[in-house]
Amino acid sequence: MNNVAVVGIGVTKFGELWNESLRNLLAKSQLSAINDAKLSPKQIDMIITGNMLAGEFAGQNHLGAMASEILNINAPSYRIEGACASGSLALQSGINAIKSGKAEIVLVNGVEKMTDIAVGQVNSGIMSAADEETEGYSGATFCGLYAMMARAYMHQYSLTREQLALVSVKNHKHGSLNPIAQFRNEITVEQVLQSSMIADPLTILDCSPISDGAASVILASENFARKITDTPIWITGSGQATDTIALHKRKSLIDMPATKIAAAQAFTQSKISPNQISITEVHDCFTIAEILAMEGLGLVEQGAAGKAVEQGITYFDGKIPINPCGGLKACGHPIGATGIKQVVEVVTQLRGEAGKRQVNNPIYGLTHNVGGTGATVAVNIFKRD
Repeated sequence: MNNVAVVGIGVTKFGELWNESLRNLLAKSQLSAINDAKLSPKQIDMIITGNMLAGEFAGQNHLGAMASEILNINAPSYRIEGACASGSLALQSGINAIKSGKAEIVLVNGVEKMTDIAVGQVNSGIMSAADEETEGYSGATFCGLYAMMARAYMHQYSLTREQLALVSVKNHKHGSLNPIAQFRNEITVEQVLQSSMIADPLTILDCSPISDGAASVILASENFARKITDTPIWITGSGQATDTIALHKRKSLIDMPATKIAAAQAFTQSKISPNQISITEVHDCFTIAEILAMEGLGLVEQGAAGKAVEQGITYFDGKIPINPCGGLKACGHPIGATGIKQVVEVVTQLRGEAGKRQVNNPIYGLTHNVGGTGATVAVNIFKRD
């Protein structure tokens, strides 16, 4: 089967982008990725766009047609939805299209426009990724659900409130070094602890923001990639798994089986182990989510994530760099764009182009993208040539 490489990347700034429409964001990231790959739009065989809520938030469905119209091409073009993992599912669809021989060059996008409507409407839309008949009906929010996960974890393991806050402190430090990040300010543990309580123990500085943004990547078959670049970034493993959509239906509040299954698939395909990963982009929608991801991916032992964060080894210049872009917390979380932005960051790092936040000599990079409280999880592994 064909090996698949990333040969082009593009990303917009993330944040409250009042002067940018959904269409403008998508156009900017698409054209940036095409220019980075030094291609013509006419060379694209297929477009796949990850998005969750464009119809509800921006009044625009049919994003497949929009994406191709922007480029003035007639290639097959699709929209993929998988809650906050929509971008990664779009990526995996592009990988499969190339491996099957159906396409040689695929443009994969992620986009979301979230800030033009009331916060209550945003929260209602996001909660459609939960179980409407139970969690939604009872008035639960994702912050509340992840707060329960945090309390359960703190009860079982020796995670302190200060260690949890250090996740956000680290990601804001990384965001301060990232020109596209929504938040480029550093914060302290005290600021996290003293900020507004949202759902105990999570304060507002434990939570990712409402964001606008888009990201795009160009995937290519091995034959084509070798023709156009001397520095392809190969996708060596891609796993995806699902679980119950409702958190209460699982055996444990602090275990994400879908993360472990998807990671095992990706590591098996890549023929490597977790300790060979140089840089990891995890889905830190809340600080506790990064703790759970570290353990679910096998980067640290079960129950050891809090200590690892406290030791500072998850900074970009540490032993196990996590979220050097700032993560969802500081870089921002435009839902459909997040999974593709993670890929853009990993590729940027593997190319050695990350500037002040550059990880030292990375070889393998991993992205971890979650929908809901772990109902959908995708894990992808990348390697520099």
